[in-house]
Amino acid sequence: MIISKRCTLFDIMAPLPKQLNFCFVPLFVALVTIIFATKAAEVSFQQNYKVIWGNHHVFFRDRGRQVQLSIDKASGAGFKSKLDYDSGFFQMRIKMPNKDSRGVVTAFYLTSTVYGHVGEKHDEVDFEFLGNNGEPYMLQTNLFANDEGGREQRLSLWFDPTIDFHNYGILWNQYQIVFYVDEIPIRVFKNNSNMGVSFPSKQMHITASIWNGEPWASNGKNINWRQAPFSAQFQHFNIHGCQTQNSNKEACYSSHLWWNDQKHWALNPQQQRAYQDVRKKHLLYDYCSDRGHLHKECQISD
Repeated sequence: MIISKRCTLFDIMAPLPKQLNFCFVPLFVALVTIIFATKAAEVSFQQNYKVIWGNHHVFFRDRGRQVQLSIDKASGAGFKSKLDYDSGFFQMRIKMPNKDSRGVVTAFYLTSTVYGHVGEKHDEVDFEFLGNNGEPYMLQTNLFANDEGGREQRLSLWFDPTIDFHNYGILWNQYQIVFYVDEIPIRVFKNNSNMGVSFPSKQMHITASIWNGEPWASNGKNINWRQAPFSAQFQHFNIHGCQTQNSNKEACYSSHLWWNDQKHWALNPQQQRAYQDVRKKHLLYDYCSDRGHLHKECQISD
């Protein structure tokens, strides 16, 4: 007897055996999902990504299915997706540096900024993991829309991210942006552009990096370079995103793309409970409680 359940976001991107044994999806979606899942089990870094800086601090393992980014006093490192996207669910599995890494920032984010170009108004959606010297790891998230930022939130993680890999994901459609840690939504940013709130809408690529965040990420203290190099590990290089063809962005808002389906326009009741629980127990800082008068979205009730 096979007991099945409806797929979650992270089931959809699981290796193929989990898909077949534990969840079901409509036939059309299942066919697409199986193709994606097969690719997820086989894809290497080089298929979808490229190194953009710190080449000598990038190391490949398992035939390109795992990448290590390292930082020392000389340099950090970073990579980006080869293509830009207009919607999708973007996920990576990351294991953080496991030393006295205060001041070291490991980042996974979407950005419209072209590497090497400055001064352009940009969109960005950030995960930033702030290293520490024994205290619980801190996760900072932020959003920029048309260069309007200042939307930082900080949470303490409820696990040690240096021991094993965890999933970090960004759902981005025309209705909302949701940050996920494993299957738990930790932040939601709704599209309230009809009320004058800027919402990321530019094509963005996926970027990951490790870099020197002192002094702001280290409370004014210096990185303990005697502990260097600091290394972060990355896995899961398949991409579930839509690239605009012939400047027709509306195609990337199609409901035929699973991340645009109506069930992803808002959190479901189970997700909402998990979201509220994380916020209650782990939220350390919210810009709306500090500078809410500067941001219209802070005045809007969900």
